Amino acid sequence: MSKRDYYEVLGVQRDADLGAVKKAYRRLAVRFHPDRNPDNPEAEERFKEAAEAYQVLSDQEQRQRYDAYGHAGLGGGFGGINPDAFTDFNDVLGNIFADFFGGGRRHSTGPGRGDDLRFDMEIDFLESIHGMETTIRVPRTETCSSCGGNGAASAADIISCSTCGGAGQVRYSQGFFSVSRTCPTCRGQGRQVKRPCSTCTGQGRVRRERSLSVRIPAGVSSGARLRLAGEGEGGARGGPAGDLYVVLHVRDHADFQRDGDDLYCMVPITFSQAALGADLQVPTVHGERKLTIPVGTQSGQTFHLKGQGAPRLGRKGRGDQVVTVHVETPRRLSKRSRELLEELAAEEGAPRASGLGLFERVRELLG
Repeated sequence: MSKRDYYEVLGVQRDADLGAVKKAYRRLAVRFHPDRNPDNPEAEERFKEAAEAYQVLSDQEQRQRYDAYGHAGLGGGFGGINPDAFTDFNDVLGNIFADFFGGGRRHSTGPGRGDDLRFDMEIDFLESIHGMETTIRVPRTETCSSCGGNGAASAADIISCSTCGGAGQVRYSQGFFSVSRTCPTCRGQGRQVKRPCSTCTGQGRVRRERSLSVRIPAGVSSGARLRLAGEGEGGARGGPAGDLYVVLHVRDHADFQRDGDDLYCMVPITFSQAALGADLQVPTVHGERKLTIPVGTQSGQTFHLKGQGAPRLGRKGRGDQVVTVHVETPRRLSKRSRELLEELAAEEGAPRASGLGLFERVRELLG
């Protein structure tokens, strides 16, 4: 039977570049690979035909001879797939069929690192400002202390796999090429356990809940992650443990809000304090601090208390506390307070009289 045109086999134009040739071959290889079509000679032939076409059209020199002379230009007819070309086929197919061509990655038979763990932790607002040290309980797998992670009752109970001879892989002849696959008996480990460890039942790891001390630095905010090296899941076959990441969630505070390293709060003041000025003791996360309210302060005006905010994480110093004052209007007035306000209202509607002004008189009345 005469061979089909290689361009027709791959379904590409004669001027197709190497990228198009590879893409076409990958599509056909995935579709007709014998492993996906067991006991299907037609699919095997299609796969073989596509591989042969790709081998020629992906090689510049062979492609030039084929374009000029057809199949005859390949030395009296192309003799099928060159086994040495399978490495190049693996590059085209990626990891999809790497094991089928003997170039697949073997399962690791040595120690493997454990998985990382995440622990979500909620803390109070003031704890995030000042820092703290606390204890958490974390469930995790750990390397079995009885067998050291090998899963055997003793070292003598570990033998080479009888199926693969310790290689971790077995080879099968399938059609026109050999197939290398992970050993089904040892699952790629290359060994077997005659008598499993009674503590971990051969798993090499056991489930434990551990108490761990966690130091939370001053100035952390929501979303911060603390890494505890080696406190994650135990590694396979005695390998190193993964890490534990503690993710912090800070509860809101009734009086303070945070923006970066600065803290914000609102402080109520009376009309007389706003008009006449006053020295107040205002709360901060570091204790009460003096705040001077100047004469004629307006409601909504802000003042900065330097260095009274959150600590700068990983740096020196602290942010500021921004205080917004809110002038409160009294809902109930005493007789004398009403008289003073009525006098003020009258004063505001008339030119200033000689002698003491109204603010001075109010200050004098209030001592």
